[in-house]
This record gives sequence, structure tokens and C-alpha cells, in this order.
Amino acid sequence: MHAEILTGVFSLVASLVGTFGGIITSTKLTNYQINELKKQVDKHNSVIERTFRLEEHSKYVDERIARLESEVEK
Repeated sequence: MHAEILTGVFSLVASLVGTFGGIITSTKLTNYQINELKKQVDKHNSVIERTFRLEEHSKYVDERIARLESEVEK
């Protein structure tokens, strides 16, 4: 009977270690993937901001060209 109790306790401990080990590994992987996704979102947002600035500059340049053309025509 003593061996059966030890076997049961050993099985319980092994199950707990395996379960918590899996949970910890899964959590680490999820955190890594979230951090990588954050980096990609930051890059994307940077591109959006740069595109907005370029569009604003392009509008300014277009207006300036139009003004210069109207001055040349006078």
C-alpha cells in the first residue's frame, strides 16, 4: 500500500510540474508574440506619420509652384 501512495503522489507532482511548465512556456511565447506585434505596429505607425508629413509637404510645394507660375505669367 505504501508503494501505491508514493506512485500516486509522484504522479500528482509530475502532472503539476508538467501543467505549470506548459502554462509558463505558453505565457512566455504569448508575451514574445505580443511584443513582436507591438514592434510591427510601431513601424507601421511610423510609416503612416511619415506619409502624412510627406503629403503635407507635397501640398506646400504644389501651392508654391502654383504661386511661382502665376508670378511668372504676370
